[in-house]
Order: sequence, then structure tokens, then C-alpha cells
Amino acid sequence: MSVETFDMHGQPVSVTPAAAEHFRASLAAKGLPAVRISVRESGCTGFKYVMEEVAAAEDGDVTVTLDNGIELYLDDAAVQFLRGTQIDYEREGVNRTLKFRNPNVVAECGCGESFSVE
Repeated sequence: MSVETFDMHGQPVSVTPAAAEHFRASLAAKGLPAVRISVRESGCTGFKYVMEEVAAAEDGDVTVTLDNGIELYLDDAAVQFLRGTQIDYEREGVNRTLKFRNPNVVAECGCGESFSVE
């Protein structure tokens, strides 16, 4: 049996400088201040990340303010799935993509769209 510790005052997710800059540039182009992240049932494995560029948080959202002033709103119900996740923005050949490095994921589908957690 193991005991999980969770720092209630720490951030549930971390964002690399590359991902923070990606969010800033994308939001600036649309005149919006924040990104909202939630998790929905989907795909063959169970869940998928949902990211929306938004003007305001929804009731119950957890706010994470990045060093560049951008805010992430995390759906309160999604925090249990996201705890400990690092969000990065990577270049793979000519493609650029956001990567969620989520320690809670135990399986992912082949196409990479959905995941499952314990």
C-alpha cells in the first residue's frame, strides 16, 4: 500500500516556457486571456483532453497563472486526472504539438487521442 501526497498550495500542472509562449501567441491573436482545460469521456481508451481559448473561468475552475501572465483554467472535475501533468510544446519534424506528460495515465490509444487512468 502506498500513500499519495498532494500539495494543496502547489500547482496541479506545470507548463514549459515553450508551451506558455504558444498559449500567449495563440491567445493574443484572438484577443483572449486564458486557456481552459477539461477532460471528457472519449475514444477507445476512455478520456481526452479538451482545450478551449476563453474569456473567463467557469464556476469551480482552478486557476493557474503562468509566468507570462496567461491564465489556465482547469475544470475542477479534471484536476484529479491532471495532477502532476507537465504541458510542453514540441517540434517533431515540420509539426508542432502540445504534449501532456501525465503521470496518471496508464494506457493510451494508438492514435494518441484518448487515455485511461487508474
